[in-house]
Amino acid sequence: MAGRNSGPRKPSGPLDGKKLDGLVARAHKERDTRLAGYREQSLKLHPWVCGRCGRHFTRENLHELTVHHKDHNHDNNPSDGSNWENLCLYCHDNEHQRFAHLIQGYDVNIGVEKKGTATQNPFANLKDLLQNKK
Repeated sequence: MAGRNSGPRKPSGPLDGKKLDGLVARAHKERDTRLAGYREQSLKLHPWVCGRCGRHFTRENLHELTVHHKDHNHDNNPSDGSNWENLCLYCHDNEHQRFAHLIQGYDVNIGVEKKGTATQNPFANLKDLLQNKK
């Protein structure tokens, strides 16, 4: 029984041209609506690469690439794509978790060692070393 539903159905009678034209017109309209969305615009403007981890995407796994609003405002959709960045599902989720923690007042860099300023200058006596070599 499973093999019976696995392919396209063949028409049982003559094709209705009007019905077919309507179906094609509806498909074109739905495609245009999708293309008007910011995700499709971003995928046209930006490379299919995660902006954080650098993972590359193809048509087969493109559904795993999301569009992130840099300012976290989903209503801010400039047509030049300046508020968008393509992120994989994992990096996008991480970005929103970090933002939620920031809003709640948590340190988003927990576990990250804070770098201080250098206390040693490795080239402090370079001039003396070079003069002694002459």
